[in-house]
Amino acid sequence: MSTRIPIGPFHIGLEEPVYFKVDIKGETVVNVDMINGFVHRGIEALTMQKNFFQNLILTERVCSLCSNNHPFTYVMAVEKIAGIEVSKRANYLRVIADEVKRIASHMFNLSMLAHLIGFHSLMTQTMEAREIMQDIKESIWGNRMDMSANTLSGVKYDLDEPQIEYILKRLEELEPQVDELMDIYFNNRIVKLRTIGVGILPKEEALDLGVTGPTARGSGVMNDVRIKAPYAAYDELKPKIILEEGGDVYARMKVRWREVKDSIRLVRVAVNTLPEGPVVIQKRPHIPAGVAVIRTEAPRGELIYYLKTNGTQKPERMRWRVPTYMNWEALKVMIPGNKLSDVALIFNSIDPCISCTER
Repeated sequence: MSTRIPIGPFHIGLEEPVYFKVDIKGETVVNVDMINGFVHRGIEALTMQKNFFQNLILTERVCSLCSNNHPFTYVMAVEKIAGIEVSKRANYLRVIADEVKRIASHMFNLSMLAHLIGFHSLMTQTMEAREIMQDIKESIWGNRMDMSANTLSGVKYDLDEPQIEYILKRLEELEPQVDELMDIYFNNRIVKLRTIGVGILPKEEALDLGVTGPTARGSGVMNDVRIKAPYAAYDELKPKIILEEGGDVYARMKVRWREVKDSIRLVRVAVNTLPEGPVVIQKRPHIPAGVAVIRTEAPRGELIYYLKTNGTQKPERMRWRVPTYMNWEALKVMIPGNKLSDVALIFNSIDPCISCTER
C-alpha cells in the first residue's frame, strides 16, 4: 500500500509555488500528481490592453531569469507583421544580451542543483562566479535582471570600445572559474552519486513529449532553435550542438555547463566582430493588421510567440508557449521510481519557470 505525501506549494526545495502529491512505497515514488496555478497573473489579457511599446515593459516581466527572451521574441513578431528589417548591428547586440542572460540563468539553476544535493559551498562558489555576469548586466544595461535591451526595430543600447573591453575582461575572469566549477560538477563523487541515474528521461519519451531545451538535449534530442531555425545573428555566429545521452539529472547538468562555455564564446565572437550601422530605426513604425508566429531559444528551451494585430495601436491577440509547459509533463516520467528525497532535485533539473508557464 502506498502513502501520499504532499510537497508544496511553498517548500524550501521549490523555487516557485507548485503543489506535488507524491505516492510512495517505502522511500520510492510510485506516482506523482502536480497542481499549479498559484502565480497566475493574467498577463496575456493585459497585453491586449497595452500598446505595442508598453508591451515591451510587460513582456519583460513575465519571468526574471529569462526576461530578455520574452521582449526579444515579441519584437521579432511585431517586426515581422510590420515588415521591419533590423540592422545587422542591432541583431548582434540582441544576441549579446541574450547570451549574457543565458549564462546567468544556467548558472543560477546549477547553483540550485548544488543546494538541493546539500553541497552548499559549491552553491556559494557557483553564485559568486555568476556575479560576474550580474556585474556585466548592471554595467552595460543598468539592471541586474530586466535589461530592457530590445525595442521595436532594434535595441535601446550600443557598445563603445571601453564597454567591449570591459565585457571581454570580465569574461576572462569568468572562464577559468567556469572550468574549475565544471570539473567539480562533472567529477565530484557527491555530485555524481546524487545525479547519475536519477530522473531518467529516455530519448523516445523525450521525443513523444516534445520536450525542449537542455531537458531535450540531455536525452540526446537535437532541439535548439538557434541551430534548427536561426534568427537574429545566430546564422553567422554558429552556436555549437551540445548533446548528452544519459537523460538523467547529471546529463542535463552537463548540457547546461557546456552551453555556458559556448555562450561565453558566442559573446566574445559577437563583440569582437560587431558590425557597423544603426542600432534602431528612428522613425516610429506603423503596425498593420497581420499575424506572426516567432520562436526563439530561451535558456529553458523553445519559446513561441503568437501575435495577431488589427491595425490599431494594441494587439488583437497575443499568446505564448513557454518551454516549461512542454517539459512539465516529462516529470511524470522522470520522478516515479526515484527516492522521495530526489523529487525537488529532479524538478529543478528541467529548470522550471512557473511564472512563465502560468502568467
